[in-house]
Amino acid sequence: MHTQDSEVVPVPAWPFSLVVFSCGGCWSVTAKMLRNLLALRQIGQRTISTASRRHFKNKVPEKQKLFQEDDEIPLYLKGGVADALLYRATMILTVGGAAYAIYELAVASFPKKQE
Repeated sequence: MHTQDSEVVPVPAWPFSLVVFSCGGCWSVTAKMLRNLLALRQIGQRTISTASRRHFKNKVPEKQKLFQEDDEIPLYLKGGVADALLYRATMILTVGGAAYAIYELAVASFPKKQE
């Protein structure tokens, strides 16, 4: 990457000390990249250290009661309508996929006759 006419230019960027290589006007690190790096660092610190805590109602005891009831409903359907829809969609895709696989195996096992 370095040619005979390239020069080394120090760039003051707190808290980093950086060296940028100039090749006839082409800079490998720009000021915009440094600003983005500093902004990303600040966002990361803010997210970890000063994130606001959202207060939600603890629903675990309610869910425990619901799932521990002995009401002859299968566990995978106790979540309500969404669970029932997901269960039915999964069953349809499973049965349909198995039928399609058997069909394709049957088609592949009896090749077409060539004239």
